[in-house]
Amino acid sequence: MHMHAPMVRKVQPIVYFIGLTAALAGLLFGLDVGVISGAQQFIQKDFQIPTWTLESIVSALLWGAVFGTLISGFLSSRFGRRKTILISAVIFIFGSLCCAFSPSENILIGARFLLGIAVGVASFTAPLYLSEISPQSVRGSMISMYQLMITIGIVLAFLSDAWLASYATFNGVTGGHWRIMLGVIALPAAVMFLGVLFLPESPRWLFLKGRKDDAINVFIQMQLDRHETEIEVREIEESLRVKQNGFHMFLQNPNFRRAIFLGVGLQTIQQLTGINVVMYYAPHIFNIAGFTSTEAQMWGTVIVGLTNVLATFIAIAFVDRIGRKPIMYAGFVVMGLALLTVGYFFKSDIETHPELGYPAIFALLMFIVGFAMSAGPIIWILCSEIYPNSGRDLGVTFSTSTNWFVNALVGQTFLTLLNTLGNGNTFLMYGGLNALFIVFFLLYVPETKGVSLEKIESNLLSGLPLRKIGR
Repeated sequence: MHMHAPMVRKVQPIVYFIGLTAALAGLLFGLDVGVISGAQQFIQKDFQIPTWTLESIVSALLWGAVFGTLISGFLSSRFGRRKTILISAVIFIFGSLCCAFSPSENILIGARFLLGIAVGVASFTAPLYLSEISPQSVRGSMISMYQLMITIGIVLAFLSDAWLASYATFNGVTGGHWRIMLGVIALPAAVMFLGVLFLPESPRWLFLKGRKDDAINVFIQMQLDRHETEIEVREIEESLRVKQNGFHMFLQNPNFRRAIFLGVGLQTIQQLTGINVVMYYAPHIFNIAGFTSTEAQMWGTVIVGLTNVLATFIAIAFVDRIGRKPIMYAGFVVMGLALLTVGYFFKSDIETHPELGYPAIFALLMFIVGFAMSAGPIIWILCSEIYPNSGRDLGVTFSTSTNWFVNALVGQTFLTLLNTLGNGNTFLMYGGLNALFIVFFLLYVPETKGVSLEKIESNLLSGLPLRKIGR
């Protein structure tokens, strides 16, 4: 026993190297999501386009991601998790360059759709890879690290947007620099491509393909000791006695359908908290709050992104200690109250009372804290844990494509909602939704902290109520 303790600690560096490199997919995802919020007003000026075309440019990436997710299950099962992440890196590089050189708004929409395919493939495959390669004790933190990289990507995009916008204003450059904003993403995509070349394949996938020796070599590379390797191998072998047959299970097994229902519900909830309204349209929201200069809007957006990064550390620190559900309840309360507050201030007359802009933005930042510490990482963690192994590929496909589908609807409708419901009522509506989500969590969501994937699976398939499958 005494010998065993240092080995567990020794595991960490290589495991975290693998985690960090795979999580670069999250960085690219964040860069692509974040970059459009700063670029859109310049694109609108350059191409002279109406609001709904702008909504289409913002959401083209998201519709592409829906498609990317739908083909990911096939790609990652056919070519392996690692090669699929490499494929997404190539599409990232090509798509970013197409965006930068788009001669018209329609070609830009097409290029954003292409980029979306890469985002969809990466958002499906990277968390799957991380959940399959991480030792059980750090699984939650590893998947949170992927989420953290998304938030860092968003901040870096906001920062480069703000810097380019300030530079352009200072030097009297008009238009054009949005092309640099969109094109620069090709660089980190190339870095990810090179990094992933050095990663091992997922041991679970190798087992699926009957390559047991290769899988054991991966555990040795990760410096697991013999005892830990035996445990991992035994768990994988037991779970793989059941073959991947998601569609058959979906048709035949009502318990599996319940897991799909839960995954779809969780991802719908994550998007309807209202987070991406803030991420895609932050400069616009700052404008409503009375911050009218481009510079104030851009740097305000950077503060939103930084808050998002810092608060994600709360989840990483506590998710494997306190558990998933207590953090989620706290998150919903914070998000709901914050958005109701924003809605209240936006219903007041900010033009005649500009001092209301500051508390409104403070409430907006509190909303970001609530999201980043809870629904941001934890919903992805839950979705990587609730599916039985034989239906995991299909389950993750369902939940991830739901995420992008609802995300795209949110991106495609926000400016229209502001124009029809009004600024205040739009935020009050999103605030109210957060209260409803608490009820969903009470009724249906299990606590999965410290429970092996195999145990969750046997509980689900034995017919236990959804909220009890984490026992």
